[in-house]
Amino acid sequence: MVEDDIQRWTSKRRTALVVSILKGETSTQEAARKHGLTVGDVEKWVELAMAGMENQLRSRPKEDEALKDERIKQLERKVGQMTLDMDILKEAMRPYRPTEGRTSDE
Repeated sequence: MVEDDIQRWTSKRRTALVVSILKGETSTQEAARKHGLTVGDVEKWVELAMAGMENQLRSRPKEDEALKDERIKQLERKVGQMTLDMDILKEAMRPYRPTEGRTSDE
């Protein structure tokens, strides 16, 4: 069994991995492959670390609750954009779909 299979991804381990990426010692893809992680997970860790560092380096850091509210708003905007994209794609595909079996919301 590989050492990474036994160890949990504690905040300390995630931090060390993110630091090695930021230092250029490894890439996101290499780190994900080496440790059996998804690239998305590693990218999320890097993104969270960067946001945390930016906040801590502010002259007046935001409180955790304010950071959560800001992240929720960001995700709500993203969901809205994705919903709009899906609606556009559905409308664009309408001429190519068979008329049988359509539901009332299509």
